[in-house]
Amino acid sequence: MGALIFALKAALASLPNINVNSVLIILTTLFFGWRALYAVAVYVAMEGLIFGGGIWWFGYLYTWPLLVAVAMLFRRNDSALIWAVIAAVFGLVFGPLMYLEYFAINGGWEMFFTMWVAGIPYDLAHCGGNFVLTLVLYRPLYKVMERFLGTPEAHQRQS
Repeated sequence: MGALIFALKAALASLPNINVNSVLIILTTLFFGWRALYAVAVYVAMEGLIFGGGIWWFGYLYTWPLLVAVAMLFRRNDSALIWAVIAAVFGLVFGPLMYLEYFAINGGWEMFFTMWVAGIPYDLAHCGGNFVLTLVLYRPLYKVMERFLGTPEAHQRQS
């Protein structure tokens, strides 16, 4: 799943901050529980290996696992709309979460605030893209995963 997330992000790279990462991580979490962190680790490692481990990469170490934690909190939910809202909120806060490292390492609040304000258009695109893609893809991808993997409950019991 981590390699699939990476490949699909690369396929959509021409669209700024529009990707299927969130919906795939949510679905991976629903089917595999905390073991979704393995897929996230593969995805994050591939990002670092292919694009270099710049300062931006460190944010991936805590931001994507945070989505797994949120999905675990809401894992009993089966509404595509609720998952779309969760993915949208995640897309909106993704930028500020990523800028935390800039606050800690480079420039304090001034750097954080500047990066956050400059990134608002991208955060809005990320929010909108996550909402639409999750709303459209959640149910069909869930059914495909269920067909090939069985029910999420079966995987949860194996954890």
